[in-house]
Amino acid sequence: MRNDAARSGGSPVGRLIQHWRHARRKSQLALALEAGVSARHLGFLELGRSQPSREMVLLLADALDVPLRERNTLLVAAGYAPLYRETGLTAPELGHAHRALRLILDHHEPFPAVVMDPHWNLILTNAGADRFFARLLPYPPAGPPNVVRLMFDPLGLRPSVENWEEAAGALVRRVHREALGGVPDDATAQLLEEVLAYPDVPRRWRTPESLGLTPPPLVTIRFRKDGLAMDWFSTVTTLGTPQDITLQEMRIECFFPANAETEAAAHALADGSRPA
Repeated sequence: MRNDAARSGGSPVGRLIQHWRHARRKSQLALALEAGVSARHLGFLELGRSQPSREMVLLLADALDVPLRERNTLLVAAGYAPLYRETGLTAPELGHAHRALRLILDHHEPFPAVVMDPHWNLILTNAGADRFFARLLPYPPAGPPNVVRLMFDPLGLRPSVENWEEAAGALVRRVHREALGGVPDDATAQLLEEVLAYPDVPRRWRTPESLGLTPPPLVTIRFRKDGLAMDWFSTVTTLGTPQDITLQEMRIECFFPANAETEAAAHALADGSRPA
């Protein structure tokens, strides 16, 4: 006879395992084979008829490629202490990582480069990015600058983006695609709801599927303001095999000139002269 947890839809950890299995589009059998456990045992775990050991939680989380923050959530739901820490980027323990990030940003000069948290807030920038934002933004943003808000806000970068609909649509795709673990969390969902409520945003963007399943191979963002013309594309880098939540969740975005004119304009800004 099933216990009360099973009758109510499974235990907390069982429901979370099932959630991530569905997010990864895996059947119970596929996950069981990958994790090296029986499908019957996995079914009992999801239903709450069996309680997973700490090792089993971590085994399934690894097979499902669950982000570190959510692995802690799985452990707590199963009655165990969190394993992964979340350290401030300026803490001594992450000093080597902070220096590496600064090295990447500084070596990308004079082109813009930034480090973002999982909710698209800028946490580190290089001088190229500072110069770029200073030229395009009518006023400094209140609080930590947020890339998604800046792109959609009529008082932010939006008026300066010549191909705004193409670039903003691609950004919405990225928000969904780059959500950690492939599943936008509540804060990311709220951010999307906020920016999609701005005027003249296509209503179809409120449904991710309407943006298309296959994004274009490369989107160049064309900025135009007061005689300044810059066309950029970007690359996104993450740190390999991180064991700290902060390090796993951050992304480094480096912008590259899409033409010789943009490269010359970036050098001119760095030299303190006005681009032609």
